[in-house]
Amino acid sequence: MGNDMTDKITNWTRKDDAVVENAIRRGATRRELLQMLLAGGVAMSAGGLVLGRAGNAVAATPVAGGTLKAAGWSTSTADTLDPAKASLSTDYVRCCSFYNRLTFLDQGGTPQMELAEAIETKDAKTWTVKLKSGVTFHDGKPLIADDVIFSLKRHLDPSVGSKVAKIAAQMTGFKAVDKQTVEITLANPNADLPTILSMHHFMIVADGTTDFSKGNGTGAFVREVFEPGVRSVGIKNKNYWKAGPNVDSFEYFAISDDSSRVNALLSGDIHLAAAINPRSMRLVEAQGDGFVLSKTTSGNYTNLNMRLDMEPGSKRDFVEGMKYLVNREQIVKSALRGLGEVGNDQPVSPANFYHNAELKPRAFDPEKAKFHFEKAGVFGQSIPVVASDAATASVDMAMIIQASAAEIGLKLDVQRVPSDGYWDDYWLKAPVHFGNINPRPTPDILFSLLYTSEAPWNESQYKSEKFDKMLIEARGSLDQEKRKAIYNEMQVMVASEAGTIIPAYISNVDAITAKLKGLQPNPLGGQMGYAFAEYVWLEA
Repeated sequence: MGNDMTDKITNWTRKDDAVVENAIRRGATRRELLQMLLAGGVAMSAGGLVLGRAGNAVAATPVAGGTLKAAGWSTSTADTLDPAKASLSTDYVRCCSFYNRLTFLDQGGTPQMELAEAIETKDAKTWTVKLKSGVTFHDGKPLIADDVIFSLKRHLDPSVGSKVAKIAAQMTGFKAVDKQTVEITLANPNADLPTILSMHHFMIVADGTTDFSKGNGTGAFVREVFEPGVRSVGIKNKNYWKAGPNVDSFEYFAISDDSSRVNALLSGDIHLAAAINPRSMRLVEAQGDGFVLSKTTSGNYTNLNMRLDMEPGSKRDFVEGMKYLVNREQIVKSALRGLGEVGNDQPVSPANFYHNAELKPRAFDPEKAKFHFEKAGVFGQSIPVVASDAATASVDMAMIIQASAAEIGLKLDVQRVPSDGYWDDYWLKAPVHFGNINPRPTPDILFSLLYTSEAPWNESQYKSEKFDKMLIEARGSLDQEKRKAIYNEMQVMVASEAGTIIPAYISNVDAITAKLKGLQPNPLGGQMGYAFAEYVWLEA
């Protein structure tokens, strides 16, 4: 039996599908469409399936033309078109519009080729990158190996100030084999290189570029206007090496106030309002069919950190008790207003290929928590817990945990401190405090930043020689199943041994007009991993 009941009932063909799709585009009613199907010999029981399939096909057919306008939430006079220095979401959106990467991550988190035709290696240390032919920059210059080498080597120059200098430092050798082939040598084997090259900062720029305000890339849009802290406008690249983009032009700016951003959408001034809060979600939903919410859960999280080298985290039973005390479901429901997925105390989110779904979240169990707190001898003490609006929803999370603690007689003193200076003065320093981590594309990057013995952001001061060795082994292996098994075990180790509690992976919600089509979730973040402008279209 085929995928559709029509396979069994009638000799239905793709040509017949096209007839139905054209009728839908002309505005035929559902009743008229069903009558047409009955006349063609399709049973009523199968008619709904045919219409659903045809409707989806119509919805998925890009429409050319129009001006796309969208608003993010953050901007600065330091806005840049230099991919190496990009730091805000608005920078990422612009860079994705004007430039391309060697690879990009698809919806499932798997690296796909973009400017690279192929990326190959035999030992995960020496990599051969074959470039696509026929690609040109906006100024007409052909893309060649020298452009790739220049773009990657820039990150190693301290004067550039690259945001990914530490990640790029593993690239120690570059060689142009010919005009379309680059050889990259790493200091040590790393099978994640194709994924690393999909990060926004590794966009390819023209060899020798010093003036980045022109946005001279190979991307879908040509820069027309760039006003840092104000707006940017791109027009369709008519010589683009890929199909698309669908829209004729694209304008992007920031509206920092959430209500104002949503009102701009509802009034028709913009087509997309990025990263709206729960109150605004209800306002958008109340508008009916004219607007849609696009939800992406890509790995951002707020976590509770207990330093294992300080009291009370140095007492193993205190850490165990806290893990049973955190009601993860309530945090998602109340602190995050439903905008999240329950976490299992490790940083590799469900959006990542390597996520260990077999690792279940610790159950909320106040009695077990009480047992461990008694063993730790912390009853009768007042334990400071530092929270701040700087770490998303951490204050609300702290209040929920504090209330659960009070019910079993444990006093948690929630200290709410200002956002200004939080990351310098409290994060990584206070014995019990909250952090907030943005999505990273690979377990290796997450573990290297946060959990190895020498990790620069080791929030709980977790140290494990076994963990460190496993990370090196996984990094250098080209055996995907072996890597997955190692990463799965490492996630279990973090969840059970580290002093970090990750109660939820936070969802990002973009609000869009129903006329905007083609938006898909992406593991690199909202707005389709910030690359939406190239792929979406506007219905007439």
